[in-house]
Amino acid sequence: MILKGRGISKGKGEGEVVMNASATSFLGGVEPSTGRLTDPALGGRSVKGRVFAFPQGRGSTVGSYVLLEMKRQGTLPAALINALAEPIVATGAVMSGVPLVDHIDLSLLRDGDTAVVDGTRGTVELPNVKECHVVSCIVRDGDKVLLLKRSAEVGTFQGYWAAVSGFVEVGESPQRTAVKELSEETGLDLPIAKEGRMVTVRDRDTIWHIHPFLFEAKAPSVCIDWEHTEFCWVTPQEVKDYQTVPGLAELLHDLL
Repeated sequence: MILKGRGISKGKGEGEVVMNASATSFLGGVEPSTGRLTDPALGGRSVKGRVFAFPQGRGSTVGSYVLLEMKRQGTLPAALINALAEPIVATGAVMSGVPLVDHIDLSLLRDGDTAVVDGTRGTVELPNVKECHVVSCIVRDGDKVLLLKRSAEVGTFQGYWAAVSGFVEVGESPQRTAVKELSEETGLDLPIAKEGRMVTVRDRDTIWHIHPFLFEAKAPSVCIDWEHTEFCWVTPQEVKDYQTVPGLAELLHDLL
């Protein structure tokens, strides 16, 4: 799996990901002699030789020189990943020769991931994470939408509630997949009423690219297949009361 971002500091670095959910100052936030993070909430973890991921830098411009001191001490991270690089971290990374890529969605990273950061190409590769493209088909009848409970026979998210869904096969468009899956899983033959923006979420070692589609129906007769054990019609507000697959609430918000 390769995430495309923006290369800020050239070079390539590989290592275990250390995550910090908060903006980070290298001045006071990292011990240059050891590479350890000083925030007690991070358990004294070290970024030495690792890929350090955090939203953005903050604080004094002296933070740039802390990175330079870490280079002298041999405690530099293997690479840096930001959601948005600001001048302090960017300058420090360039001066110390640490690869830095930003414009990366940090919600797709996990502590302990192996990451290969290429600051020249502006990419972050996660070799142990796979990606899948799927469709999610929302069927609306008036003010209610169709939810289906996934059976124990399907490969993922058994027992979860979901919309009609399916994998986009190589060479097949998401639009064609959506119409096909709707027919196979519910017996409904409907045209696409609306196509939403793709949503990307991560669950364990898989990143899911979800292509959402809305179908409009009037008192439809639903006939579920083996992939589901039951179905129900609920208002969008009631969806939160169900254990649903990742990203479903976001899809509904975008489509409805």
